[in-house]
Order: sequence, then structure tokens, then C-alpha cells
Amino acid sequence: MDNKPEAPREKHSVTETFERLWSQALLAVNTAEEEASRAVQRVAAVAGWSQDEVKRQAREFSERLAGHRKDLEHNVEERVRQTLTKMKLPRREELAAFGTRLDKLAERIQALEHRK
Repeated sequence: MDNKPEAPREKHSVTETFERLWSQALLAVNTAEEEASRAVQRVAAVAGWSQDEVKRQAREFSERLAGHRKDLEHNVEERVRQTLTKMKLPRREELAAFGTRLDKLAERIQALEHRK
């Protein structure tokens, strides 16, 4: 067993990590949409489609991609919600209530110290 000290890992908050991953996912989706648009143009050139046909095909394809993107966003949001539930992280309201309790305890402690 090697007893070398581990290199310190850079710590990121859950929010920072999620935002970074979400940005990467959106970039990938945008890149796919751009590539799909170029593919429609190439197919149009090969198939000899009229400008109206290209517009119609691009619109249909775009609508399909928008639907897939919406599904992706919904699925990611749902998975994040499920993960946070499993992690049993406190909700904002619970943290606020805890903060209030701490404030009251601090006041009681100060009152007790002043009695001495």
C-alpha cells in the first residue's frame, strides 16, 4: 500500500459543477443543431430541392430538434431533482428556519453570558 499524500483536489460547489456540465451539454446540443443545418443544406444540394422545399425540410427538422432539446432539458432537470432528493440536501426554507433557530440560540447564549 502506497502512503504517498494525495494531491489536493480542487473543490467545486454542486452548483458550479452543475452549471459547467449544463453549459457543456448546451454547447453540444447547439453544435449538433448547427451540424444538422449544414446536413440539410448538403442533402438539398444533392437532391435538387427547391428553396421552398429546403425551407420546409429545415423547419420540420428544426421543430424536431427543438422538441428533443426540450425533452433533454426536462430529463436533466428531473435527474438533478432526483439526485438532490437522494442526497437529502436541505431546502432553502429549511436552511432559513435553521438560521433563525441559530440566531435565537445565539441570543440566549449572549443573555446567559450577561447574567454572569
